Amino acid sequence: MKKIAAILALLLYCAISANNEISKDKQSHMKETKMTYTMPAEDLPHEGTWLTWPHPYTYGIEYQNELEDIWVQMTQALHIAEKVHIVAYNKKEQARIEKLLLADGVDMSQIDFVISKSNDVWIRDTGPIFVFDENNKLMIADFCFDGWGKKVKFKNDNQIPVAVGIQKNIPVINISDFVLEGGSIEIDGNGTLIASLSSVVSKNRNQNLTVKQAEEYLFQYLGVTNFIWLEGVTDEDITDAHIDGIARFLDNHTILTVSKDDFLELYENINMNDYSTIQNAKNASGEPYEIVELPLTKKNVKGLDYKGSYLNYYIGNKVVLVPVYDDENDDVALEIISKLYPKKKIVPIKVNALFQYGGMIHCVTQQQPVSK
Repeated sequence: MKKIAAILALLLYCAISANNEISKDKQSHMKETKMTYTMPAEDLPHEGTWLTWPHPYTYGIEYQNELEDIWVQMTQALHIAEKVHIVAYNKKEQARIEKLLLADGVDMSQIDFVISKSNDVWIRDTGPIFVFDENNKLMIADFCFDGWGKKVKFKNDNQIPVAVGIQKNIPVINISDFVLEGGSIEIDGNGTLIASLSSVVSKNRNQNLTVKQAEEYLFQYLGVTNFIWLEGVTDEDITDAHIDGIARFLDNHTILTVSKDDFLELYENINMNDYSTIQNAKNASGEPYEIVELPLTKKNVKGLDYKGSYLNYYIGNKVVLVPVYDDENDDVALEIISKLYPKKKIVPIKVNALFQYGGMIHCVTQQQPVSK
């Protein structure tokens, strides 16, 4: 009996040990702690920019061919002043992308790769969100990605932050009990967040949490102390009104948005109280923001029945990548943005091919800040 008991005890120990050591490679990068973290503003110096390269494995070769030139243009513009980190579906895709970029004259010493299967290209929502811990150590906040409320396949995309952490040796904070996409939040770098409840706490995301509970996550993992909540609108687009097409922070004193008339064009059923919320917002110091308006496109984007936003731009170290649409208002928006970022080169990128799938430049880029 003692021998049997000893064997049973050994088996139990092994089972517990195995359970504790599942995916050792992954677990060594996963940290669960009550430490608080901060997410720096997008316009602070970058170590690099992350892109998930278009591939044919989800939507076919036509999809890849439609989009790939946009990725080449982004890489060409960004790599002059920062690294460009590319998530490639597999080694075969990496080799193909390297050949493509070399042919375009890209300095490959500025490019590196992480191999990870992906469902799609929207790395703002699916990729790593970089934060600093209380000791100023760079870490990856790995929130749960569930396909924008289980609207599409998402298993591969949800694994990207851990793949980046393992292959780049950056610790990963496991936040699998909170759904959050990077495009659903806008941070001013001084403690304030603006976001739509529809894409953070609604029937499509974190439906079992209260707004206060969501704020606790956002405080702990992003350092947010001041919240500007729009109601947003669910089920009018796949993102449920992501903020990065509605309002952006220029800095901790200035919000960029659209005019009152254009606000109605963003979403058919959007609550106009949201426009007032933006106009009356205050920063973490209790000061009102200056409001700067950018137009939408003058007409519906060709082939679509809705207008395009210029707010979905991306700030690099030396450049600002701005979506354009072959529209009369392209030049108007570019002039406004050039005045807002006088020290940066403004790079217009035609995004019609991408916009038909629901996003623009900000949606497919993610910044990695310089380590402190």
